[in-house]
Amino acid sequence: QVQLVESGGGLVHPGGSQRLSCAASRNIFGITVFSSKDLGWYRQAPGNQRELVAAISPDGSTHYTDSVKGRFTISRDNAKTMVYLQMNNLNPEDTAVYYCNTVPHTFRYWGQGTQVTVSS
Repeated sequence: QVQLVESGGGLVHPGGSQRLSCAASRNIFGITVFSSKDLGWYRQAPGNQRELVAAISPDGSTHYTDSVKGRFTISRDNAKTMVYLQMNNLNPEDTAVYYCNTVPHTFRYWGQGTQVTVSS
């Protein structure tokens, strides 16, 4: 049962931008439940462990891993049960499969992710 669906990935040139979206199933996440959760974007590059790159709390406060600070922005729309990741000034090191999940993650919520490839 898919509960979190990521989209928006693709091929982008270095220095470019991409916006990722994550849709949470309203059958599982009602607006009240969704609004109460800490949410995050994770990524996994080939040969690397999955890492949390951005998180957003119910009150909208955000946290970023150092490598993306100033370039990535996480946001949420509780009414639509959506989470977004705006990525600017991308570089090849950002190439990875990106996933959304709760923070800390919930194993059964992992989706298929969306591939972001930064290459010239």
